[in-house]
Amino acid sequence: MIINGMHFQPNDLEAVANVTMPFGKFKGTRIHRLPEAYLIWFSERGFPTGQLGTLMSLALTLKIDGLEHLTQPLERPSRREAPS
Repeated sequence: MIINGMHFQPNDLEAVANVTMPFGKFKGTRIHRLPEAYLIWFSERGFPTGQLGTLMSLALTLKIDGLEHLTQPLERPSRREAPS
């Protein structure tokens, strides 16, 4: 899949909805729920390497293009949100 000239894998959309930020101020926050300003900050300084950077870049692209609603149906309940 190509969005704004960037290549993404088909499962990246599901991953961006469910993978959480592993460090920093927003540790534990799902990538697609990170604030746009935070993602822009990373885009200006360089996204992390590997899958995390790819997902953060995709999240920013979705936010800028007004497509972040596409990730909501893909979000799985977290362990904290699961009924007991």
